[in-house]
This record gives sequence, structure tokens and C-alpha cells, in this order.
Amino acid sequence: MDHSSYKPMKSKRLWLLPLVVLAALLPVVAFAQANPSPDSSASSKTSQSNRIRIEVTGGDPEVPVENASVYLKYVEERKLRKDKKIELNVKTNHDGVAHIPEAPMGKVLVQVIAEGWKSYGKWLEITDPRQVIKIKLEKPPRWY
Repeated sequence: MDHSSYKPMKSKRLWLLPLVVLAALLPVVAFAQANPSPDSSASSKTSQSNRIRIEVTGGDPEVPVENASVYLKYVEERKLRKDKKIELNVKTNHDGVAHIPEAPMGKVLVQVIAEGWKSYGKWLEITDPRQVIKIKLEKPPRWY
């Protein structure tokens, strides 16, 4: 057998691979360019959406409690299937304020947990899409 005339079959198929990849990606790129950017409509949507503001303070002088975990739990009712339990978790900022985007209207459970403070939990009724909820935490009891 003469090895000088031997050419592997793979080298002929190797140039075909980039063409197949390009052909597969071309419809994806065309679809992405055809659809408008969702960012332009998102800015107008957030100004109209439900955004609950939760202000967390603690102690007698009512100082803001930063980095507190705020949990918002509610039940999304369904007609055919079992109700879906949803939990949102956010943290308070330096001013003790937490914003909950796209908060549901109706009955929700608000729980606040912060280090060095007594935990808080209460069922509240959300009636206004821009409602402000003020929560005052207490110091935990001393253990001897």
C-alpha cells in the first residue's frame, strides 16, 4: 500500500463543520434582530407596576435596620390545579427600606429577620399598588 496517496476522509468533512454551525446560528441571529428590545417597554411598565415599600426600624429612637431579611409569602390561587405558594426574599438597604417589585394584591405574610432583633411576622392586606408598610422591631429578651 502506498501511503503517499493516502488521504483521510475526515479532512474532506472538516470544512463542512463550520458551515453547519453557521447555518444553525443564522436563524437565531435573525430572530434576535427582528424582535424589539424589551428594555424600552420595561421602563414604562415599572412605573405602573405594584411596588411595595417596606420600612424596617427598631428600638426606641427608631433607627433604620439595615441588611434585614424581608420575606413576603402569598398563595397564588389556581382553578384547575393545586394553589401555588410563592415566597419572595429581599434585604433592606442602609436606610432600612426594602422594595418588593410586582407584589400581589390581597393577603400576604410579611416576615422580617434581622441579627440582634426579635423576629417579626404578620399577615397583612395589600390594597394599594404603591403601599408603604412600616415595621418596628423590638430588642430580644435577655437570657440569664
